[in-house]
Amino acid sequence: MKIVTIHAAKTQLSQLLARVEAGEEIVLARGKTPIAKLSRYAAPDARRKSGSMKGQIDVGPEFFEPLPEDELKAWE
Repeated sequence: MKIVTIHAAKTQLSQLLARVEAGEEIVLARGKTPIAKLSRYAAPDARRKSGSMKGQIDVGPEFFEPLPEDELKAWE
């Protein structure tokens, strides 16, 4: 893991990003104090997984019963 000062990072940002794209991690430092890390971005998997909430939600039989008249009128 390479440590680069902020000043050097400002002047060499394109080269540093190319190294990050290649898989290297780079630590940005203010003087000798590390403050941030540049690493390759991994996009989250956007696909939904069927059944991922199985066993975590319970819908009782009352859910399927008709609504009372006063609540039906409130929806109109």
